Amino acid sequence: MDESGAASNVARAIVAALDWSSTPDTRNAAVSYLESIKTGDIRVLANTSFTLVKKDWSSEIRLHAFKMLQHLVRLRWDELNPMERRNFANASVDLMSQIANPCEEWALKSQMAALVAEIVRREDLSLWQELFPSLVSLSNSGPVQAELVSMTLRWLPEDITVHNEDLEGDRRRLLLRGLTQSLPDILPLFYTLLERHFGAAVSEASKQQLDVAKQHAATVTATLNAINAYAEWAPVADLSKYGIVHGCGFLLSSPDFRLHACEFFKLVSPRKRPADDTAGFDSAMSNIFQILMNACRDFLLVSSSNAGVIDESEIGFAEYICESMVSLGSSNLQCIVEDSMMLSFYLQQMLGYFQHKKFALHYQSLPFWLSLMRDSTSKPKNVVHVVADGSANNLTPGSGHGDNEKKKFLTFVSDDICSALLDISFQRLLKKEKIVAGSALSSVSLELWSDDFEGKGDFGQYRSKLLELIRFVASIKPLVAASKVTEKVIAIINNSLLSAVPVEELAVMDSVQLALENIVNIVFDGSYEFGGHSSETQLALCRIFEGLLQQLLSLKWSEPTLVEVLGHYLDALGPLFKYFPDAVGSVINKLFELLNLLPFVVKDPSTSISRHARLQICTSFIRIAKTADKSLLPHMKGIADTMAYLQKEGRLLRAEHNLLGEAFLVMASAGGIQQQQEVLAWLLEPLSVQWTQLEWQTAYLSDPTGVVHLCYETQFMWSLFHTVTFFEKALKRSGFRKGNINSQNNSTGNSGHQHPISSHILWMLPPLLKLLRAIHSLWSPPVTQTLPGEIRAAMAISDVERTTLLGESNPKLSKGVLTFADGSQADMNREGHAEPKETDIRNWLKGIRDSGYNVIGLSTTIGDSFFKCLDVQSVSLALMENIQSMDFRHIRQLVHSILIPLVRNCPPNLWEEWIEKLLYPLFLYAQQALSCSWSNLLQEGRAKVPDLHGIVAGSDMKLEVMEEKILRDLTREICSLLSVLASSGLNSGLPSLEPSGHISRVDTSSLKSLDTFASTSMVGFILKHKGLALPALQITLGAFKWTDGEAVTKVSSFCGTVILLAISTNDVELQQFVSKDLFYAMIESLALESNAIISTDLVGLCREIFIYLSDRDSAPRQILLSLPCITPQDLFAFEEALTKTSSPKEQKQHMRSLLVLATGNKLKALAAQKSVNVITNVTARPRSLVSNSDSKIDEGEPVGLAAIM
Repeated sequence: MDESGAASNVARAIVAALDWSSTPDTRNAAVSYLESIKTGDIRVLANTSFTLVKKDWSSEIRLHAFKMLQHLVRLRWDELNPMERRNFANASVDLMSQIANPCEEWALKSQMAALVAEIVRREDLSLWQELFPSLVSLSNSGPVQAELVSMTLRWLPEDITVHNEDLEGDRRRLLLRGLTQSLPDILPLFYTLLERHFGAAVSEASKQQLDVAKQHAATVTATLNAINAYAEWAPVADLSKYGIVHGCGFLLSSPDFRLHACEFFKLVSPRKRPADDTAGFDSAMSNIFQILMNACRDFLLVSSSNAGVIDESEIGFAEYICESMVSLGSSNLQCIVEDSMMLSFYLQQMLGYFQHKKFALHYQSLPFWLSLMRDSTSKPKNVVHVVADGSANNLTPGSGHGDNEKKKFLTFVSDDICSALLDISFQRLLKKEKIVAGSALSSVSLELWSDDFEGKGDFGQYRSKLLELIRFVASIKPLVAASKVTEKVIAIINNSLLSAVPVEELAVMDSVQLALENIVNIVFDGSYEFGGHSSETQLALCRIFEGLLQQLLSLKWSEPTLVEVLGHYLDALGPLFKYFPDAVGSVINKLFELLNLLPFVVKDPSTSISRHARLQICTSFIRIAKTADKSLLPHMKGIADTMAYLQKEGRLLRAEHNLLGEAFLVMASAGGIQQQQEVLAWLLEPLSVQWTQLEWQTAYLSDPTGVVHLCYETQFMWSLFHTVTFFEKALKRSGFRKGNINSQNNSTGNSGHQHPISSHILWMLPPLLKLLRAIHSLWSPPVTQTLPGEIRAAMAISDVERTTLLGESNPKLSKGVLTFADGSQADMNREGHAEPKETDIRNWLKGIRDSGYNVIGLSTTIGDSFFKCLDVQSVSLALMENIQSMDFRHIRQLVHSILIPLVRNCPPNLWEEWIEKLLYPLFLYAQQALSCSWSNLLQEGRAKVPDLHGIVAGSDMKLEVMEEKILRDLTREICSLLSVLASSGLNSGLPSLEPSGHISRVDTSSLKSLDTFASTSMVGFILKHKGLALPALQITLGAFKWTDGEAVTKVSSFCGTVILLAISTNDVELQQFVSKDLFYAMIESLALESNAIISTDLVGLCREIFIYLSDRDSAPRQILLSLPCITPQDLFAFEEALTKTSSPKEQKQHMRSLLVLATGNKLKALAAQKSVNVITNVTARPRSLVSNSDSKIDEGEPVGLAAIM
């Protein structure tokens, strides 16, 4: 067939493939034909494509022909001989002259430029050197030709700026070297094109020759895009030397080109100083500083003077400039450190951005101030001086030049700058939605954070950054920070006293309280130690905060919300009392005064704000106790007397007493073990009187009907709740000062010191175990059927839990409501003043479960007391008797809160007694339940978990989502337990594997029995007991089939220990399981894309099995040979490769390659996602350019998921 005939056929195929009105068969046939042309005779492909790119054909056909030529260059270039390649290149350059036409579409010109750039990348540097003069000559022919040349130069460095797997490292380095050597030619050409065509565009526009002016403008835009492709890697000194910095700086004054010019400065500003040309780099960067500062000077001047309305386009431009200035200052401020005038002016401009009323500009500048303060306040590195004999002299601070520069920066951060930063930060800690309409704040001109802002993240994250900045300022200018925050707080207090409705100021009060808390923490207890200040500074700080304290103590607020805020302000000053204990007594008296001011018992729900405020005042005692250290110890008796008096008078609710008791425990922790023991005895012994009585246990806990009766004894029910929650607080707050809890092998207990709460465990836990056992029994089907409807409804999953499972926002919680860790609620103030309802019973059941589980779990961490004082049978009955009736989320909580701490802390000599009794029923049921639910999920799309049985969720989709979330949560928790079983602390007796090549025959006589490891390895203990081992190993195999990568990640460490035991022991059954079942399951798991995150570890485990067990068991070889695409020769070559290296990393790579080969690249977890070399614009911001609507007809390999499916 002649060339014209072939071209016509290809053209018809392209049209058919693009025509969606064609039948699928027609389109498929067309695509197949085009593919045959691309893979067929390369010369036919070349000639046909060159024919179809000519003007005689439609744009769609020409675009596709260009892509076919690019395909040839990218993937089949080596099939052409040198002469053919040179002719191809010359033909392509000649084609540029034809394409360089004002009537041509931008997309065609772009593809033409991309083709020439691709040829240059594929050929050696000699071709580029030959082509460059032709390109320069072409660029002199007119604006359209110059635009095309700029496009070509823009695509050349694509493989430097955008990673492309098709380009090998050596070729990339050659390309970079060649382009770098050509920069003295390329960069002047860029400057010439900018100068020539910008001037021409302005000139033609002034003559009203708009079409010609647009051509020149398009060339300027194309040149700027090309420059930006070099800005990230070309030496900065060269960019300045050849006028690029100057040219782009000049264009910042042009409204038509300034955004493209901004892109250049955005890319070049964060460049790092090179080691070989610091002077040239610093000079160029100093020039860039000057250019950007000049660009924003007028804008900031107008903004600060509030003269006139600022155009939105000007604000957008200022945002671009600010972005570059932030990068410049964060990375290269050292370049202008010697120029004090420039540095000072730069800081003033950045302060202008930070103070700007437009939030976008303020937000843009925040990272700079954080970076500057963080670097300036970071501690200097220690330098080790080596003396003549080679020994290290003492460490001296300072790393020379870098630390000196930091000190210089600090000298420019004046008190005025810090004061301004704090002023703005204080104002912006408030979000717009918190301002009451009509209040004084609503008229403030400052644009505050709003939830309507896009692309700014979450307000909590933004506020955290502001508070971080406030802390940095406080660390370098403590007096300024203390003065400013004190002034702000006093101003707010005065405003509230004058305001007719002081509650409107609440949002401001809350926001400034955060600032006060952070500043006080830094000044008195932060990284900048108070003791490091001069005595003069200490006295000044003391006077400032003492004055504020007196103002706060003199307030006579009685409104509950204001009382709550006042309590927060007082506890924010907690670190102050650590150094000035004289103030503590008056603060304690004030807190009790505030507590007594608030209404006590109120039945009216509308006054729940008072109850909440009372709880917050009690919480302030805890906060102050945590920060004031030993300053509260002298006041403990006074606090205790006041508590006793209030309790005697009936003016202290149980929840409030618990909080004050918790504060007492925190105070006691500063006084040592004996102090803690005395406080615990004082707090717990009164509780033990009721808690240990057999009468209530017999009445309410002997059978399920007793629990039902308990749910209707409201006052007693909530009394038990408060008792259990206080046990939890006592366990959390008592103990050794620095977390001195031995979390691993507690066979000997804590050396010399008994935990202060140990003596109370014996009477605390038995009734709690009975209570939990009784509650668990309610979920047993025979019992559930007999329960009143109110209790059955209370046992169902709550609306809050459903909302959490669905990932939706929680409904707003009423004040006076306790929010548990998972978002559920319970009324902390319930004292028996209302009839029990479904919600109350639900909250009580959940509260007892949550705190009860935590009490037992925490009790396991305090030494041997738990394991030696309790009967394992009673623990097993309470926790496991009704395990098969429990909801999945309750089992997960049981595992997380009790079983994992218990396993971690159980002494090895008690494993036999405790571990098997508790883990056997769990593993047995978990294996059955998880297997069933995962089977339902994978086959039917519904997990059918017991938690949601009979629940109407509003839609099947919501029900499916909740069920799947509950199932995944339990799966991951069970796998976490397996991971804990395999932790190093519980398996200290295991040997380590020595890196080696393929092991020959192992001397089985040297292997130990599994029993040898049962006392020093928890996994060895589990494997020794077949009843435990079988369900645990079945769960492990199941996890590899379930589509949950997180669960596999957790269980992989357990597998690693199992494999190690199989290698180290002579247990044939274990060896066979690992060599066959586990090896196959892990290979199979790599077919799931969800396991990509753990694929490297799984391949490593496969490697261990093959290397250390394949000569003792034939299963690994048989499994590999059973894979669809492997041959015996492949396996032999793999084993040969293993013997040539002892590097585990290299062996893992061999194993990975073999698995990919043996499965025909069907293991999705290992599938490499290759990126196709698509030409892309590297600019980060969208530009108003003509879009390239290229058709995509099966070009190149599929990417992403399509490549793996």
